[in-house]
Amino acid sequence: MSWADTLQVLDLDPGDRLEMTCRRCGHLRYIEIAKLQADQLHRQLYLCQVESRSRCRARGCHGLMRMALPRPQQTSGFVGGIA
Repeated sequence: MSWADTLQVLDLDPGDRLEMTCRRCGHLRYIEIAKLQADQLHRQLYLCQVESRSRCRARGCHGLMRMALPRPQQTSGFVGGIA
């Protein structure tokens, strides 16, 4: 069981985006959470269901997509040292 099995579309902030990468051709696209939440059919879906229903839009590919949830916060490196 992964994080995609436990999170629904409604659990995410409307400003978040899902990063979808094609497993076959590597095409990258982003899905806006606000658009999924606005649609009555997609509002209650778990993220694993969103991933399984997504297909690549690149010409002639139609491959399965791999989903990631990028975070907008900056990550900082370890600041410190041996005392």
